[in-house]
Amino acid sequence: MINKTVNNVTEALEGVQDGMTFMLGGFGLSGIPENSIKELVKLNVQDVTCISNNAGVDDFGLGQLLKKKQIKKMISSYVGENAEFERQMLSGELDVELIPQGTLAERCRAAQNGIPAFYTPAGYGTEVAEGKEVRYFDGKPHIMEMAFEADFAFVKAWKGDEAGNLIFKGTARNFNPLMCGAAKVTVVEVEELVKPGELDPNFVHIPGIFVQRIFQGETFEKRIEQRTIKQMN
Repeated sequence: MINKTVNNVTEALEGVQDGMTFMLGGFGLSGIPENSIKELVKLNVQDVTCISNNAGVDDFGLGQLLKKKQIKKMISSYVGENAEFERQMLSGELDVELIPQGTLAERCRAAQNGIPAFYTPAGYGTEVAEGKEVRYFDGKPHIMEMAFEADFAFVKAWKGDEAGNLIFKGTARNFNPLMCGAAKVTVVEVEELVKPGELDPNFVHIPGIFVQRIFQGETFEKRIEQRTIKQMN
């Protein structure tokens, strides 16, 4: 069995260069690849394109790269709680492609499965459809969307083994599984890295064939974007 393990995040991100396109898992702050993002900040890569559901918050997640002006283009489904993302988008400093969330997920899945393009009714008649091919199925207009093309996919999982088999936990499952194998190189950081055979195959969400590099993250802050508690009388 091929051992996909690398010693640390520095080894995991070898080959990262300016101008590349990255996929980053997570939804809000849930399940984001914290260690990989910190290393991208440290490497100070420039002019990158990031494909992610959103861009974290001002001082955490992808917000750290935005703050340092490392991101040239964001491909996301919404701005979220990131005021700097909003400011750069409205000022024209940042190229932003906002697309329907389901289309974002499907473009990841298409890349993962080697499907070059697909048709969807989502976005027809809006700016999303501008310049795209339209076909009718059962009398309903659909626009053609292309699979993403990315250099690296950075994914966060709960548990993984040295062969790259992965288990996700709770809402951190979100976009992470769809991005595995959807880029030229998939890098996974896990909370717990175990030996092959220790994971029950009945609970494995992603098999190791979709992963090129895996490492155990040093720290996971796991911030909560919005904390709501019940008020007691």
